[in-house]
Amino acid sequence: MAYRKTAIAVSEELLEAVDRAARERGESRSRFVCRVLELAVRARRDAEVTKRLDELFADDELREAQRRDAADLGRLGANWASERW
Repeated sequence: MAYRKTAIAVSEELLEAVDRAARERGESRSRFVCRVLELAVRARRDAEVTKRLDELFADDELREAQRRDAADLGRLGANWASERW
């Protein structure tokens, strides 16, 4: 993976908090900031996926079709309730 350096401006208070958090985790400032940015980007992507799924399943007709399909599949499956694992 290629890395690029960048410069950002942050308040002194924020930089001190970042440095404390990085020290507590035994990480460099750079690694800590990269990890936090990765988490933020992932959270944004996950929120978008959740939003799209919510929109999809907000459709009453589609939701009912999914319920019918699930019930049909459930009736086709084996009854595992009496199995002794």
